[in-house]
Amino acid sequence: MADLVCEAFHTGGGHVLGTDDLNPFGNPDARHFLVFGQLYPLDPDDERMTNGPWLYDLMDHWAQQPGWGGRRMCTDQDCEVVLAQAAQAVTEHLGTPPERTALSSDAMVAGPALTHRIWRTPTHALILGPAADTGPYGYLTHLQLSYTPLACGPGLPAAGDEDGLAGWIATHIDW
Repeated sequence: MADLVCEAFHTGGGHVLGTDDLNPFGNPDARHFLVFGQLYPLDPDDERMTNGPWLYDLMDHWAQQPGWGGRRMCTDQDCEVVLAQAAQAVTEHLGTPPERTALSSDAMVAGPALTHRIWRTPTHALILGPAADTGPYGYLTHLQLSYTPLACGPGLPAAGDEDGLAGWIATHIDW
């Protein structure tokens, strides 16, 4: 499993926890990224996307790990269902619904347009949604919960400022 996790931690629940710090559990100033899903956009009619067969082997290996599963030929709606279930868990834990939601754009993350949900505590932003794969291949889109200090950007842009919100989200979700 260590070769799949690379420079991140592997939680007891089987998920990947990326962090800015070598000790993710003792530094409130570190950014944390809990990855609970991976998307691989394969278009069989696009000759540039011919890497499916070898990448599928790696994804199949992930699917066999504790806490993970796999499903081929998922739709954006399938991913939204997973994100909605995760959002419900965060909402129940925090006792409050998301402060803001936004559909992802290319300015935030490449891949399908999926919903980001934003909560803020007095010190941290929690953002649930898609994030770019910053690994060696960059083909995947992560489904992740980001927990980052508000020092990265404390104020949310105005409700109508979509470009500003996209930048704010990207600042908080990017590894």
